[in-house]
Amino acid sequence: MTHYFPGFGNHVSTEAVPGALPIGRNSPQRPPYGLYAEQLSGTAFTAPRAENRRSWLYRLRPSAEHPPYRPYDGAPRFSPPTPVRPLAPNRLRWDPIPAPAAPVDWIDGMETMLATRDPADLEGVVVHRYAANRDMDTRAFVNADGELLFIPQAGALTLLTELGRIDIAPGHIAVIPRGIRFRVLLPEGSAAGYVAENFGAPFRLPDLGPIGANGLANPRDFETPAAWFEDRDAPIALVQKALASLWITTLPHSPLDVVAWHGNLAPYRYDLARFNTINTVSFDHPDPSIFTVLTSPSTVAGRANADFVIFPPRWMVAEDTFRPPWFHRNVMSEAMGLIHGAYDAKAEGFAPGGLSLHNIMAGHGPDVASWRGATEAVLQPHKIDGTMAFMVETCWPYRPTEHALAHAQPDYDAVWDGFPKAKLP
Repeated sequence: MTHYFPGFGNHVSTEAVPGALPIGRNSPQRPPYGLYAEQLSGTAFTAPRAENRRSWLYRLRPSAEHPPYRPYDGAPRFSPPTPVRPLAPNRLRWDPIPAPAAPVDWIDGMETMLATRDPADLEGVVVHRYAANRDMDTRAFVNADGELLFIPQAGALTLLTELGRIDIAPGHIAVIPRGIRFRVLLPEGSAAGYVAENFGAPFRLPDLGPIGANGLANPRDFETPAAWFEDRDAPIALVQKALASLWITTLPHSPLDVVAWHGNLAPYRYDLARFNTINTVSFDHPDPSIFTVLTSPSTVAGRANADFVIFPPRWMVAEDTFRPPWFHRNVMSEAMGLIHGAYDAKAEGFAPGGLSLHNIMAGHGPDVASWRGATEAVLQPHKIDGTMAFMVETCWPYRPTEHALAHAQPDYDAVWDGFPKAKLP
């Protein structure tokens, strides 16, 4: 059973072998057991203390020991370039990702759907989906471009990372920081879901402002795994994503050989059911920012490089109010997915595992059926239950990949056909 440390961004000290962690210094002349001391920095050395993220790792071999990388020819839909031609400002929506026809692991089962910036900009976010049916037994992955937010939709995942094991299932999320090597196992034999890749400032908890000290995602509910390592002397293929391209090399041993570590840069997981939803108890409803779980700020205050937002089960009690999301146009771009259930603004066509895109200033809102039902409803207290939708919102415009454009639903715009004209006196 994996042990976890509670708390978001805490400084953790953990060792899988007693006595493996040096005491009182980071880089002794001779680390215990002949281990190699190595610092992993997730921010600049001189970042303010409250924002600085780094960990010291004590491993069987230094990570610098590897042969040259060569281009990786697999995973044809993982991080392809986006089209450079003009992009029509259309709303887009996709059906769930099909199950793979042949055995594929998480790397080859990834498909990139939406991208914003070049990773060299150190800003931007990318939305991927995955469908896999094979464990990464002899392969590992590392992303030099950004941190990865896993959002399972079907099937559990076991993430074996340099700094510990993480088990997640649909309804949970996990974040693996930039530069940490890992393998993905499928305890149930197959899995599908979403991954958001963040090139910008590491995800953090949003400020609460007038909400006060408590609410939304509480720090104590995030969990960081204890040290765990793999002492395995057998060839392992290591695939690295760097500057949006995939590269591969072969190691004679497992790269997951960190016996002890300490610091505040580490993978973590979170159970979305623990999100403390805030909502109105009078009329209207607040902006969807009240549903933000994690945020990556941009250089402009109040404008997010990336927000991870959820729409969980909640009570609706607002009086004289149109309760679903209202019609709106937004300076932010919205990529939305559905983990399970139904989304209250779309009666049909948006299935679990699906995806939609409403780019900057694209008009959107409930479809005709949802609008009519909410307009004619008797407004009694009602609980939205059995659902979990999410949004990866960003200040940058998303560009769909060629694969995404070729597989978008052809009739998404039709969900807004047929609204009756208002009748003036």
